[in-house]
Formats: sequence, structure tokens, C-alpha cells
Amino acid sequence: MLKTIKLLLPALLPSWRFFDTIGPSPRIQYALLRSENDSSQQWYEFRPRSKHVSFGQMLTRMVWNPNWNESLFLTSCAERLRENATFHSENEIMRCIIADFKAHLLSSNQEDANFIQFRLLFIERQKNKFEHNVTFYSQLKELPKREFSDS
Repeated sequence: MLKTIKLLLPALLPSWRFFDTIGPSPRIQYALLRSENDSSQQWYEFRPRSKHVSFGQMLTRMVWNPNWNESLFLTSCAERLRENATFHSENEIMRCIIADFKAHLLSSNQEDANFIQFRLLFIERQKNKFEHNVTFYSQLKELPKREFSDS
């Protein structure tokens, strides 16, 4: 009986120490390119966080927030890529970026882009300042052709 109580206690009174240490925070950035040799890359943050969330949105997100769950998955993929580059993690991040591209959710004025690339930017606090380190560049991927409606 004592073993059962010891097993149940953490579930009933959870610890708020989720992480042993706080590591660098990954950001996924993408660039849309006209050609494979395009060197004029402007990087955009993929799925930037909202600067303001209303109280209603906060309540709704506590129950239903599939985009945030997917973003957490992408963060895990980014952390795995930093430690050990795997095709699976790179492919999952690229799949989500291309899905947002197809849904016209990416912010860019470059409508004639043919290729896409992403990079991982890790932000780490060093004393009183933040260090930004790019640790990974994906391979170029050819973009699917966008279908624009005339409405």
C-alpha cells in the first residue's frame, strides 16, 4: 500500500520543476529563394509568437491549441537537429513549413520563389546579453507551385 501511495503522490501533488536546466531556445527561420544559387537570403521567423493574447484566446488555448502542440513538436525536432542531425527531424520541420506555404500563411513578398531553406537559430543568455547562434542549415527544397485564386 505504501508503494502505491508513493507512486500516486507525484500525480496528485506535481512538482513544478519540469527541467533540470534551461537550455538555448531554438527559433526556426526560413528563406524563400528564386534559384539554387540565390545568395540574397532574407530570413523570416517561422510561426512567430503573438505579442498579445486576449483573455478569451488564453482560455480557448487551454482547451484547444493544435498549432501550439505542433510548434512544441517542431521545437523538439530543432533540438534533436542541434544534437544529432537526422533526416526525420529536418523532414518534419520542412513538411510543416511547406504546408504553411501552401496555405498562404508564410509572410513574404517574394511570390516568384522556387526554393525554400530553413535554419535553426538558438538564443542563449550569457550573463546580461543574449547570444544568437545559427547551428543548422537545411538542404534546399523545391517549392510546390502556389495556386492563387482571383477572388
